[in-house]
Amino acid sequence: MQTFTARAKELGLPDTSRFYWYHTIDLGDGLVTPGMYDYRHTLGEFGFPEDMRGMTVLDAGSATGFFAFEFERRGARVVSVELPSLRDLDRFPGQSVEGSLAKIERMIFPGGELQSMRRGDSERELYRCLLEGPFEFCKTRLGSKVERCYTPLYDLTLEKTGVPEGFDLVFVGDVLVHTLYPLKALAALAAVCKGTLILSQILPEGPQEPPAMRYIGGDNPDEDHVSWFLPNRSCLLEMLSKLRFREVAQTGVHRGFVQPGNHPFERAILRGRK
Repeated sequence: MQTFTARAKELGLPDTSRFYWYHTIDLGDGLVTPGMYDYRHTLGEFGFPEDMRGMTVLDAGSATGFFAFEFERRGARVVSVELPSLRDLDRFPGQSVEGSLAKIERMIFPGGELQSMRRGDSERELYRCLLEGPFEFCKTRLGSKVERCYTPLYDLTLEKTGVPEGFDLVFVGDVLVHTLYPLKALAALAAVCKGTLILSQILPEGPQEPPAMRYIGGDNPDEDHVSWFLPNRSCLLEMLSKLRFREVAQTGVHRGFVQPGNHPFERAILRGRK
């Protein structure tokens, strides 16, 4: 983090010391964001077309924007979808907005570092540090034309995206796990997809048949990891079929290491085609 901040300063770029980096992104001139997830060397596992010229692509839950910028680099018109504010995050019934924000802080910065970044108790400033600031910094540095659509997934429409004809490719990674109503979110994504949907998500341990969802929210009203349900493989595939996708299948597995700490992770890659 310090190396990245120092390099940005050397290049005369805006201060990035308070930004949280979800993705590792190479911005050129030796400037590489210190992300939790580095997908640069494993992109082939997702099965994205190498040439995406003429395609419209939606990146759902874009965060720092690695996939959105990669789709654009391959020639696509890209719409990046993100929440309008942290107050739009799903909350378990009875949980407060303030409690959810405090929970996010503890998850991402367990040592309390974020308190020094927030400048008081501004939810808007926290949103800027976590989502808006890093994405806009990368977009400016890359000279990107990726379009940003601010909406909860449940409320996603073609009208909001500005692509009335629908998307050739919809990509959603590690998003459904953070929704209380994963089928409702998946249905909204299916409604804007006219071609292929690619989903990358953790699967619950244990049997992948019969179709089921595992509840992972725990029984403590004040604690969870902003995640509640893990559909198993057959559940996800049958939901995709129910939403009128055909040729539904798991097409691969993506593995890597979460930083800092170098903790291994594994995500299934599933695909449906209309």
